[in-house]
Amino acid sequence: MHFKPIEELTFTDDYMFGAVMRNPEICKSILETLLNIQIEKLEYPQLQKSISTYYESKGVRLDVYVKDSDKVFDIEVQNDSAISLPKRMRYYQSMVDMDSLLKGQDYSELKESFIIFICQYDPFTEGLPCYTFKNLCIQDKNLELNDETTKIIFNSTAYDKEKNVDIRKFLKYIRTKVPTSNLTDKINNMVEEQKENDKFRTEYLSMNLHDRDITRKAFAEGEALGIEKGISQGAEQKAIETAKNFLKLGLSIEKVAEGTGLTLEKVQELANKPQG
Repeated sequence: MHFKPIEELTFTDDYMFGAVMRNPEICKSILETLLNIQIEKLEYPQLQKSISTYYESKGVRLDVYVKDSDKVFDIEVQNDSAISLPKRMRYYQSMVDMDSLLKGQDYSELKESFIIFICQYDPFTEGLPCYTFKNLCIQDKNLELNDETTKIIFNSTAYDKEKNVDIRKFLKYIRTKVPTSNLTDKINNMVEEQKENDKFRTEYLSMNLHDRDITRKAFAEGEALGIEKGISQGAEQKAIETAKNFLKLGLSIEKVAEGTGLTLEKVQELANKPQG
């Protein structure tokens, strides 16, 4: 399994994205820019342990989960076009809502939520820089459900079509890694600072070692069951059993797909099924 050297990490790499977005000023500025809102103060709540354990066992973690007084935000960066984005967004929405309910909130007290994906590709191939989704009545498109859930996908490949200057410069940075605004300068500087930060370097290397250990253990267990790495013609069932074992060991959906040769959609389907 390939892991990027620290020197090659960019803002859109998962671990770097999470590290930079832990800076409240940068995170707040990005949200205010993308959503055109004012945020008084951000908090970084911890997911309830029970829900965190369950969802991470399915290979899904929230990249950045933050809230203010009356809103919650989940911000994700997505580099892989093979991911089933709509279903993943639905899954993340369920995580955010269930976390609030497990913390004692009544469903009527659920905060307005925003699930935001920043993509390195165009998930709908419509050429739009931004796709915003709300629940509308099919018979009357002017009638909103008003469940206060919004899902937004930013397509960095169409940054030059974005009319809002600040958003355009942000998406251009996502696409080109070249900063052209105060915000993207701050992000880029933070990326370079993290690369030199001893704590970040240690955590990143430790995470990679941990993932390698889990992967090796998963492959070893698969081979002990007589299951070969990868997928060969006529051996899909063996690959499925291997994938199930990998998921039980906590590997992410992407890593399971890489290790077995199954599609991301197939692994996601397996992850969603109750494990016997």
